[in-house]
Amino acid sequence: MRWVNRHVRRRQRIGWGSLPILLLVLLYLIVAAQRHAANPLDKILPLPGSMAEAMAALLFRADPLTNQFVFWADTLASLQRLGLGLGIATLSALLMGLVLGVLPPVRATFGPLVTAVAVIPPIALLPILFIALGLGETAKVALIVIGIAPVMMRDIAAHVADLPREQVIKAQTLGASSWQIMIRVALPQAMPRLLHAVRLSLGPAWVFLISAEAIASDVGLGYRIFLVRRYLSMDVIIPYVAWIAILAILMDAALTLASRRLYPWAHGARH
Repeated sequence: MRWVNRHVRRRQRIGWGSLPILLLVLLYLIVAAQRHAANPLDKILPLPGSMAEAMAALLFRADPLTNQFVFWADTLASLQRLGLGLGIATLSALLMGLVLGVLPPVRATFGPLVTAVAVIPPIALLPILFIALGLGETAKVALIVIGIAPVMMRDIAAHVADLPREQVIKAQTLGASSWQIMIRVALPQAMPRLLHAVRLSLGPAWVFLISAEAIASDVGLGYRIFLVRRYLSMDVIIPYVAWIAILAILMDAALTLASRRLYPWAHGARH
């Protein structure tokens, strides 16, 4: 039987998917042990014990200046910024995507503008945002929105524009207006695509968030990573990066589960 015809069962996917991760962890432990055998003071590849000790201080001991548990305060601040940015970007992408996809005159007018904004590197706009909006939360959230919303708009608009023309014709035959076509025909079919677009935007959204926090912030996962790097505190940086990866994986899994539960018809051909 050819490999292209082999399908992995759902219960087996966890085992197959965790195997490369376990191999990477094992490789790290081997290399770290070798480095510490040669130099017990090595900071580049800390051992699990030193990482656990460093993280315990951030997890369970309140900061004497702020009286907060640093790790949880960083996590909450970053998730608030990320959630707000994703929420605004998702809502704007849905609205603009529907309008651009359903209405050809609007697509011809504003489509080039959305494309132009989508191809601008968002990091290049960061100084402009900080100058125009200040160093507060607004600029950080705005960077996430500007970074992912135009790309999501283009994706939703293209998906809606490619819907079978017969559906639009039948709706018009039954007396549907442009607004009704947008809400009753295009919107239900755009929602699974929207969740998929949000999943694809999670990675870039985290990049923009970490970049903004690294430049101007006093709390957040990105802020903490760039704060401790000057001390070569890899025993903090590596757990923080791993935590960001775990949060991203959980968010991706939640979006996937929501899409399958809410729109099972969109996943009928997937195994």
